[in-house]
Amino acid sequence: MHTRRFLLAGGAALASTGYSFNAFARKVRGGAAHVHAPAAAAATQPAPVPETPAVTPVGPVDTVARWACILDYNSGATLLEKAADERMPPSSLTKMMTAYVTFTMLKSGRLKLDQTLPVSEKAWRMQGSRMFVPLGQSVSVEDLIQGMVIQSGNDACVVLAEGISGSEEQFVALMNEMAGKLGLTNSHFLNATGWPADGHYMSARDVAYLALRLIHDFPEYYHYFSEKEFFFNKIRQENRNALVVKGLADGLKTGHTDAGGFGLCASSEREGRRVILALNGMPTSNVRARESERLMGWAFANFESAKILSKGDVVEQAPVWMGQVQTVPLVVAQDFTMLLPHGWRNSTHVSLDYQGPLAAPLKQGQPAGQLTVLLPGGRQALVPVVVGQDVPALGVLGRAARRLHL
Repeated sequence: MHTRRFLLAGGAALASTGYSFNAFARKVRGGAAHVHAPAAAAATQPAPVPETPAVTPVGPVDTVARWACILDYNSGATLLEKAADERMPPSSLTKMMTAYVTFTMLKSGRLKLDQTLPVSEKAWRMQGSRMFVPLGQSVSVEDLIQGMVIQSGNDACVVLAEGISGSEEQFVALMNEMAGKLGLTNSHFLNATGWPADGHYMSARDVAYLALRLIHDFPEYYHYFSEKEFFFNKIRQENRNALVVKGLADGLKTGHTDAGGFGLCASSEREGRRVILALNGMPTSNVRARESERLMGWAFANFESAKILSKGDVVEQAPVWMGQVQTVPLVVAQDFTMLLPHGWRNSTHVSLDYQGPLAAPLKQGQPAGQLTVLLPGGRQALVPVVVGQDVPALGVLGRAARRLHL
């Protein structure tokens, strides 16, 4: 086995990567005012936020959030985590899963945006935040989606659930089935709204990953999350997500219960990079807005997508056995970029491993080995290396002459 180790330094910052940093795994105010569900009578106040800081690749970061997870969209890399796999009351963040199931039905053709669904008395009587659907009438699916994701309407969720599955209970079964397919291992749903219930939970990592899948799987519907207001039934309501209203994010949802505190899931794209943030357990809506804005800025400021290797880069002239040339270039099979903390690019080591000499004949693009990209702390990724050009084998006389020469 032939091995060569060398140091890469410099390089431009580009988007797209296949590398993951994660070394640990992944009150009623009247009128149209926003109302999240109150806690159930038996629920207790949230425990004090642990003083333990969040874990990040660049060191500990303090946050007032009790639960937190920040993902890089392109790579899925975890940029920050704090109790990210702990089960928490998700409140209206639940509506992201209700939206995922609804979008799945739309994409499969089983539901249409202009289709209307009837408003039951159960939906009309829903408390908490509402879009104020009219009892006994029908509302279009598109209006219900907007009422759900912009106005956080509990009534909209129930109309959708009953219209899709016949009952909210049957719709919840779909939610849990979908959670299993998506790998949301710390999520379990008992309703479509996030109304407090024992055994209804999500983790911050599951919330963030669900947001990633909503963006990736349903780009044609994601724009609903970015709308700053929605007018329905002669009532105009503003998007609950302060980052969306301020133009700092293009989605997704907020939530609040007494037991879970104030939560938010937001996503933003800047200069080709997209970041997804999920926070919960904050004491007030103002703290939620400030902390989410601060951590979103931190995620963009402290990391870069750095191009390490380009497709076709020659990394070695490998010896050839019985070929019409004595060496052949080994080249990188694909562009390779990594999400790195700023300043780590110059500390990236790359080693080449291949079995040599390579026996002719050789075909351009033929697999020949791999590069191991190593970062400080032992994290690594593998990049395939291929033969850079065709190499025909020597004829009979050539092979004889080469053997005599050897």
